[in-house]
Amino acid sequence: MKTPAFWTRRDWRSTLLLPAAWLYRAADRVLRSLKRPYRAPVPVICVGNLTVGGSGKTPTVIYLVQHLIEQGKAVHVVSRGYGGSMTGPLAVDLARHSAEQVGDEPLLIAAYAPTWIARDRAAGIKAAVAAGAEVVVLDDGFQNPSVEKDLSIIVVDAGFGFGNGRTLPAGPLREPVAQGMARADAVLLIGTPPEPWPDRFHEKPVLRASLVPKYSGIGLEGARVLAFAGIGRPEKFFQTVRELGAEIVESESFADHQIYSRVLVERLLARADAKDLMVVTTEKDAVKLPSFTRGKIWPVPVGLEGPDLIKINMLMKEIDRQIGMGKTIDLDKS
Repeated sequence: MKTPAFWTRRDWRSTLLLPAAWLYRAADRVLRSLKRPYRAPVPVICVGNLTVGGSGKTPTVIYLVQHLIEQGKAVHVVSRGYGGSMTGPLAVDLARHSAEQVGDEPLLIAAYAPTWIARDRAAGIKAAVAAGAEVVVLDDGFQNPSVEKDLSIIVVDAGFGFGNGRTLPAGPLREPVAQGMARADAVLLIGTPPEPWPDRFHEKPVLRASLVPKYSGIGLEGARVLAFAGIGRPEKFFQTVRELGAEIVESESFADHQIYSRVLVERLLARADAKDLMVVTTEKDAVKLPSFTRGKIWPVPVGLEGPDLIKINMLMKEIDRQIGMGKTIDLDKS
């Protein structure tokens, strides 16, 4: 779905939904009290967030996966497979599976490491371990009480923060900030926050990073483009395209995890042809496009950069030892 405008402020619509938000929180507390979490025999690193919508979790997962592989770790990723029809546990096969089956994010991540989709996260982790995983990166699932996490990194979009600070459906929060931060080990703040930034991280280590374009073989400097995106906050992508020097003549925002039919894609291409525009989109959207769009619609890949990320790199080298000794992982000392 698209992010409602009232999630950024406390207006009458948000206030009207407060009773529903209280019920949502009560149901969450009941669910947590009934679950006995599964403890995996290998380290489980959770990349999550406190809000609904795009915060940068997928690039963070890919970043962690790449560095774990560089260190010689057999790393697998487990995802819910949001937007897909299959429930799993199932290993994502790029040659066989579509976004309609396994979801868009697992398809994107599977290009970097073995990736499993599983509505039952514990079952997904068990399948990954049976297949040889030495470390499991949990894509999302921070609020899922069925699995114990050895390290939980909360990803925050600095430009959006926590919105109006209210829980669903009155606001974008999946749970109250204080409750989530009590279980988190660190915060990864992506982007430049507004000043002054509220002190809402409850003394957790805060790592700062940016999403920057990666080389994709296409040049956007001076290009006139039609840009579209079906992510939590499409404007972030549009701003990236502008920063690469392109002029966005036409743009279209879709709901997060939008599935693109042939008719819809042909309509976009016709709009672009009418004005002689290049068509660009996100990597996450590109994996969902019909095959006939290759060479007609160009993905703009992004990745994480930032000096604070070295703390995560150093942590990865010691994670087995620290977890094995039952120690709390301390990013400030990494």
